[in-house]
Amino acid sequence: MIGMIGIALIFIMVFGGYLAAGGKMEIILKSLPFEFTMIGGAAAGAFVISNDIPAIKHTLKDVGKVFKGPKWAHEDYKDLLCLLFELIRQARQNAVALEEHIEAPEDSSIFSRYPKILADKEAIELICDTLRSASMNYDDPHQVEEVLEKRMEANLHHALHGSHALQAVADGLPALGIVAAVLGVIKTMGSIDQPPEILGKMIGGALVGTFLGVFLAYGLVAPFSSKVKTVVEEDAHFYQLIREVLVANLYNHSVNICIEVGRQNTPGHSRPSYSELEEALKEVKKAAA
Repeated sequence: MIGMIGIALIFIMVFGGYLAAGGKMEIILKSLPFEFTMIGGAAAGAFVISNDIPAIKHTLKDVGKVFKGPKWAHEDYKDLLCLLFELIRQARQNAVALEEHIEAPEDSSIFSRYPKILADKEAIELICDTLRSASMNYDDPHQVEEVLEKRMEANLHHALHGSHALQAVADGLPALGIVAAVLGVIKTMGSIDQPPEILGKMIGGALVGTFLGVFLAYGLVAPFSSKVKTVVEEDAHFYQLIREVLVANLYNHSVNICIEVGRQNTPGHSRPSYSELEEALKEVKKAAA
């Protein structure tokens, strides 16, 4: 919703200000389809050249994040802490019984209580792989911690590809606008024998290309890129929380301390309060009893 408000505000302020200053939309509207075809088409072609098919699909999917926002909300972080509490407690009480949960999470009675988390492949693999590593009795927990850190860095780098691709398009749009404007000037020079009023409209139409390239770059595509990056980095905190809790478990801290470490590392606007989490954990204990 906020994304649509932002786009509406951009158009209202830019074109509203132009009309309020006495500008006329006739020249812009007449030239817009042709200029947009040249600039938008060239930008789309450059985007396709510089990305493979999976990256293109990834970027187009990421555009939706501008309007949807982060995937994980306050309740999801609370559910994650409850899930990790159950798994760690199970590992401490009966490590053998834990195996059936981490080897087949889709059939697990624990994971099934958290369907949104279960549906996220990366979160489930991160949890199960780390718990599996813990069962291998690593001599140094830093070994697992380092592997997790590198894995999460690689995942974040991949997740940010859509933002980088959109920013590359934004960087190229002003130059493509100049290309369209130059073509418009060439067209105008071919009609130099026309009266001034006609030449004025042709030059104005050519300048629409420069305007459109800059407007699309800094008014739409670059903000889209920035928003995608913000959402991706926000969602990365969810996986970072998994890392923090399971690393604390590797150092044999008590279950409650492990969960509190995760709660403290949750972003402030999504962090459950201590009492709220305590109530949720009490419900988990009752359900498991």
